[in-house]
Amino acid sequence: MEAHGVLSLLCVALCAGALAQQTDRPKFWECPVDLFFVLDTSESVALRAKPPNFYIDQIKSFTERFIMELKEMRQPCDRSLTWNSGALHYSDEIILVRQLSDIATERQALISDIKGISYIGKGTHTDCAIKRGIAELLIGGSHYQENKYIVVVTDGHPLTGYKEPCGGLQEAANEARHHGVKVFSVAISPDQEDTRLSVIATDQNYRQNFTAADNSRSTQLKTIRSIIDMIVLTILNSNSLLLSLPSSTLLPLLLSPPSSSPLFLQGETGRQGMPGEKGDIGVDGNLGDPGPVGYRGMKGDRGGRGDKGERGHKGYKGDKGQRGTDGVDGRKGDPGFSGLAGCKGSPGPDVSPSPNGTPGEKGEQGTRGNRGPRGDLVSDDAGDVDGDDDAGDEGDDGDGGDDVDVDGGDGDGGDDAGDGPKGPRGIKGAPGDRGQIGNRGEDGAPGNGTEGCHGFQGGKGTPGPKGDDGEPGNPGLDVSHTVYICLSISCKCGPLDLAFIVDSSESIGSTNFALAKDFIITVIDRLIKDQQVRFGFNESRVGVVQYSGDGAQEAVRLGDPNINTLTELKQAVRDLRWLAEATYTGEALQFSLTNMIDRLQQENRVVLVLTDGRSDITRDKTPLNTLCGKGIKVGGLGVKDYSGRQPNHEQLSAVVCTSDPKPGFSFVLENFAELLDDSFLQNLTTRICEDKKCPNYKCPINFSGDTDIVLMMDSSASVGQRNFDSSKTFVKRLAERFLSAERSGRAAVRVAVGQYSRERRMEAELTSNLTLLTRKIDAATFQNDGTDVTKAMAFAMEQFNTSGGGNRKRKLVLFSDGRSQGVTEAMLEKRVRLVSEAGVELYVITVGNQVSEANLRSLVSRGRSYDVTYAQRHLFRVPDYPSLLRGVFYQTVSRRVSQA
Repeated sequence: MEAHGVLSLLCVALCAGALAQQTDRPKFWECPVDLFFVLDTSESVALRAKPPNFYIDQIKSFTERFIMELKEMRQPCDRSLTWNSGALHYSDEIILVRQLSDIATERQALISDIKGISYIGKGTHTDCAIKRGIAELLIGGSHYQENKYIVVVTDGHPLTGYKEPCGGLQEAANEARHHGVKVFSVAISPDQEDTRLSVIATDQNYRQNFTAADNSRSTQLKTIRSIIDMIVLTILNSNSLLLSLPSSTLLPLLLSPPSSSPLFLQGETGRQGMPGEKGDIGVDGNLGDPGPVGYRGMKGDRGGRGDKGERGHKGYKGDKGQRGTDGVDGRKGDPGFSGLAGCKGSPGPDVSPSPNGTPGEKGEQGTRGNRGPRGDLVSDDAGDVDGDDDAGDEGDDGDGGDDVDVDGGDGDGGDDAGDGPKGPRGIKGAPGDRGQIGNRGEDGAPGNGTEGCHGFQGGKGTPGPKGDDGEPGNPGLDVSHTVYICLSISCKCGPLDLAFIVDSSESIGSTNFALAKDFIITVIDRLIKDQQVRFGFNESRVGVVQYSGDGAQEAVRLGDPNINTLTELKQAVRDLRWLAEATYTGEALQFSLTNMIDRLQQENRVVLVLTDGRSDITRDKTPLNTLCGKGIKVGGLGVKDYSGRQPNHEQLSAVVCTSDPKPGFSFVLENFAELLDDSFLQNLTTRICEDKKCPNYKCPINFSGDTDIVLMMDSSASVGQRNFDSSKTFVKRLAERFLSAERSGRAAVRVAVGQYSRERRMEAELTSNLTLLTRKIDAATFQNDGTDVTKAMAFAMEQFNTSGGGNRKRKLVLFSDGRSQGVTEAMLEKRVRLVSEAGVELYVITVGNQVSEANLRSLVSRGRSYDVTYAQRHLFRVPDYPSLLRGVFYQTVSRRVSQA
């Protein structure tokens, strides 16, 4: 009871003193509170849910309900707590909804202005908005500096580190504390960036998980009442000092006269009085304390060009620098492409064999033959031998001497011996010496023997010595490997210059922006791997521009001072920071054209623009067709934003220059993850490399004499209209090659073009006028009927016969799959033989695999036994009709036909 009595007595005393001093100023009884709302209507809030204005409506509803809860309250001593309130909403610009106004009289007007808020939907400049709210509180409202509050309703987006034009959230929060302004941080929904919201709040008590938008109405109301209770409690606590004094001390103070009581010596500061008269000039005062940090001013106009300064003094020669470290060896270059095979030479001149060759070397000595049969014995008459005068007895006959296998002559007779008595028989004499070989006897009579058997075949003799190399033949015109050459020729995508222009606005989001950077690096790698594009200083170049709002562009490119390799460029792309502002696509295109694209050197320039396709064309006045009409292929990659809205079709069409003679291309994707899909990347790199450069490989052809060529196209139903059109294009290429070929002497070339189905038509008679021939080929119409190949050949023969010129070479090029109605193999061979006997050389072009192989062999047989070599040179095969127009196949055909 004592405490209540003291409190009542204190109030009576305070009120009595106040009435004694302020009986004529009823406003003194008010205790005003200034409360200002700072509402986030940026793109990240608008696109957080469908429809885009869902959370915007929640924020407006929260603010309206908050204003309705601001009611006048009676305080001790009959003081009244009153409210002044105002609001602003912001994105990358700030719109003042209403200045601080007395709620007692302007409540409905403020609520009406809150309902009229239309979201801006661009970047999020929360730091600028808080500073503007502080300024509104300091300029307007009451003079009670300790009763000023700001309620910031935001999603805390984006993360720390992006471009904050007014110094950042921390600086704005520090400025609020410096001026004694308390800041409540209210999240739009519970799943917000709490770290950023905590930075905004004065301290943790001013955060407390406050939420403005929730499915539960009670949660929103709980936040409102919690903030109001905190404000009221803070004001009451500031007047509680007297209540904390003991009654023995407080009672004498209350009973003292107002003029002498310390309780009344320190009353509240009165309002500013009326201006007094102008006084005398006082002495200069001391320098005051520095004022608060001023707000960032608008960018000034560009100053005029300054005068040229004076020429500076010549500088001193600097010290010699230290020797630099040796650089790292560059990586080994990629292997070059294989060279093209050369043309095969023609056979050398015929060499007639000599009548008689030189005698060969003497052969080796043969082995010794077997011994012949024993010969017949030949008798040898012997004469007497010389003896002494006294002859001995006649001896016995001696043994015969050795037989001599020769037919010797008669020996010389011995000398006559004298007659003497017969002596005794002598002993057997020793054998005589072998006689000399006799002379050759006369030939004997011919024998009657029969013919002997044939001898066996002798073994393989040893190889003779290698003969001398023949003389090389003259280079011929035949290209037997042309098909291989055609297959080995590869068309290259590069060199090209590639630029990426990437949307880095707030609606993209940090996660999607990271995917966009991965996409850039992946496209570069795919072009190197799949399309053999080589990026470097003297080859293909690449650069990246990221953009967001006004003046928010950043470029990195190969060749910058710190980007000398492709690896360094990729790292620079990874280091790009998300800008998170508005979307100024037109301004970004102009920036890219000036700072990157115009510096590209290659003729083939490709620009890829990655965006969600919603540029702020109301504020960005730069046209979206900035890159059109400059020989640049522009690819637009439109990705749905995270609310599922389709990219603006009109804006995307303007970016890719659909009205150009050679328009660009565009893709629309469901989300950023699809940028890394393999099939999409394959399609994209194919579109980038549409304008491949193929080597201009043309082997010249030559006609050595007057030549007539008839080209007969197949116009049957099995071909089809589209394939027939491909045949016409192919025939025009052949005709151009034939009529523009080199000629020996005065050789003249004429070409005729016909078609056949069940009926035959000669679209163009034999002529040397290419323009006339081309026009008539274009006018040829598809018959779409049956097939009669024999009549087609007979029809072509009539063209040759009626054209005259018996000494001219005649060549027929026939499109055929070998199938023909009512034609037998014998009939076909007969017709082919007639064509060959008439001096016409037949060439056959067959398409696909649905063919009659037997009939095709007959067509290229000349009506004779099948000659594989001849057939291979006169039969051309392709897998389908589009293959007729690929590579240099038409050169292969024209070259073979032109050969004699």
